[in-house]
Amino acid sequence: MSYNVKDISLAPEGKRKIKWVQRHMPVLEHIKKEFEREKPFEGITIASCLHLEPKTINLGLTLHAGGAEVAMTGCNPLSTHDDATAAGAALGLHMYGWRGETNEEYYENINKVLDHEPDILIDDGADMIFLVHRERKELMDKIIGACEETTTGIHRLKSMHHDKALKFPVMAVNDSYMKYLFDNRYGTGQSTFDSIMGSTNILIAGKTVVVCGYGWCGRGVAMRAAGLGANVIVTEIDPIRALEARMDGYRVLTVREAVKEADMLITVTGNVDVVSGDDFKYMKDGCILANSGHFNVEINKEDLEKMSKSTKILKPDIKEFVMEDNRKLYLLADGRLVNLAGEQGQGHPAEIMDMSFAMQSLAAKYLLNNKLEVGVYKTSDETDNYVAKLKLKAMGINIDSLTPKQVAYLENWEEGT
Repeated sequence: MSYNVKDISLAPEGKRKIKWVQRHMPVLEHIKKEFEREKPFEGITIASCLHLEPKTINLGLTLHAGGAEVAMTGCNPLSTHDDATAAGAALGLHMYGWRGETNEEYYENINKVLDHEPDILIDDGADMIFLVHRERKELMDKIIGACEETTTGIHRLKSMHHDKALKFPVMAVNDSYMKYLFDNRYGTGQSTFDSIMGSTNILIAGKTVVVCGYGWCGRGVAMRAAGLGANVIVTEIDPIRALEARMDGYRVLTVREAVKEADMLITVTGNVDVVSGDDFKYMKDGCILANSGHFNVEINKEDLEKMSKSTKILKPDIKEFVMEDNRKLYLLADGRLVNLAGEQGQGHPAEIMDMSFAMQSLAAKYLLNNKLEVGVYKTSDETDNYVAKLKLKAMGINIDSLTPKQVAYLENWEEGT
């Protein structure tokens, strides 16, 4: 088995962590047993570019159990867990990546994964898909399709398709109910504060927390901040989401007004320069800046550097910026997604990734079994419902079903009473 990891001797610790998350990922374990019986991926190579941590390795093992040759690399240079990659290599997966890669090493590792000539890609942020289209076009004829994990990646892929640049079908796993309603909301909400509190050891209660963006991730961050006792302010560009945030009980301001009050500011938009330029002039002394969007472009670090007279690394994932008027601002995890790139970042809880990775594995199987035209496709409602039923069963929850009379009533358009 080929691999390039930080230290293969870390495998035993990684295996212990994988066993722990498997205990809390019953849906994926159910699917893994199905795959072991059916071997849907026999003779198929699957390449992934995802956050390399124990839960992700469990996805790789699930696909491997289905007969696939699996090659994996990381989608963020700071989110890789070196013990998990070592364990993955020891358990039969091709692993490439380590925490703290340079930008050059990051793309070298993606190319090493692509050297396995995959049939299916599983991506998070679409870097691997984009690299194939730009530099590895010789692989196009073999690739059946891809699955994309996150909102940012879906935006890129829909733009590619709109411009007629996309050359194979992609399953928009992020757009499935069982992904964004749970992963984006509950997963991002909890994991963001797990990491921030682990890194800073500060109290959230009583703080003013500004959440930039009120999509499903922003909803989750705002909800958790409020639950921890924070005064929450939301910034938005979408009038409907802004109205929803206000009716959910949050104040809604522009970024320029909100930064004046922020003790902590968290960006969750998937866009560039959410906080930039003169925004930094209005921030309070001691304001903590963090990003939970996929790429490190939401907080403009170049502007922050230019406007500061000195900088200092306080901890591996806390950088202090001293402004010209001696105010101090603190950037967490170098502006990368704090819930994974932070020193204490563990990513979403296992129970959440159980559903997301179940959707990924079933989307990969769907790609294999259905010849799709080029495009970006939402997973089927049947798949969503199947994963939801498995999750409820694992939680010991029973729900009602419609009686024949109720079904007939709903289908009879003539009856109104």
